[in-house]
Amino acid sequence: MPLPASAAPRRGRARWRIWPSSVFAKPDGWAESHHTSGADWPAASVSPVHLFADTQWHEGETAGVEALLEDGALLGFPRLPFAVAPSEQPLLDGAERTLWLRRPGASLRGTRSSPADRVALRAMLGRYADHAEALLVRLCPHYRGHLRAGRTLFRPAPAAAQATGWRVDDTRLHVDADAVHPTAGARVLRLCSNVDAGGRQHPWRVGEPFPAHARRYLASLTRPLPGAARLLQVLAFTRGCRTEYDHLMLQLHDHAMADLDFQRNSPQAEIEFAPGSTWLVFGDQVPHAAMAGPNLIEQVFHLEVEHLQRPETAPLRTLERLLHRPLR
Repeated sequence: MPLPASAAPRRGRARWRIWPSSVFAKPDGWAESHHTSGADWPAASVSPVHLFADTQWHEGETAGVEALLEDGALLGFPRLPFAVAPSEQPLLDGAERTLWLRRPGASLRGTRSSPADRVALRAMLGRYADHAEALLVRLCPHYRGHLRAGRTLFRPAPAAAQATGWRVDDTRLHVDADAVHPTAGARVLRLCSNVDAGGRQHPWRVGEPFPAHARRYLASLTRPLPGAARLLQVLAFTRGCRTEYDHLMLQLHDHAMADLDFQRNSPQAEIEFAPGSTWLVFGDQVPHAAMAGPNLIEQVFHLEVEHLQRPETAPLRTLERLLHRPLR
């Protein structure tokens, strides 16, 4: 159930604004989208944002949002908080870098915490993973039985504080592509929640639709060297065989990250997620950037292209159409 107009953020307020903030928007006339478009950018040139009024993870009126996600929208749930237990509050201090829980086995990686804190972290992330799965089954019934849960991540520190180079700078617009874990075309669906107890916002930027983004760099994309994927796998640089699709997506990721003109001047909008907010997006399709904000919990899901409602919207199919050949 979408938020009524009275509950939606108003234009001109800091919570929903165009990036850069010095460019102010004219009314774009696109009632379904809850961001503004710059004066020189048509509304359709920026990935849309849709808000919903759900307040519970397991129950609610919103369902059947697959088409919105597959069309490249970001779905926001500003009234859907993830409850952090009082005993878990000390974990939200920004002292750790990103850590993650991987199922099955519930192994916790990336932390040097005490044994007691590790138990608390594992319980918190495990509970979030359960909530996320219940929410996705309700929101996207077409995906039932096909979603594969990936890592559950806790990001106590802001993205900018964790960047060790431009390729891993999450404050730059990019589409998701993993150099170590190839997807072979499977979709990357990300559910995030702001669990900060100090009232700090999580500003994100979203960019242009994927077809336009792919066309921007299409002429500079190259094919992988023969045998390179197998060599990377044998040398354990990748966990799985890197397909040509993975190779192209990594180039799109890196080209965008390195292109400062694109970062500054391409069609984009900024959305700020307050504590207690949750949002959902296909990260491999929507260019996005996490600008700031500590204490984010995230669940990653993977979905094979054939299980989409509209497989033709997948980045794999888009790249195949643009290149006029199948990708393997």
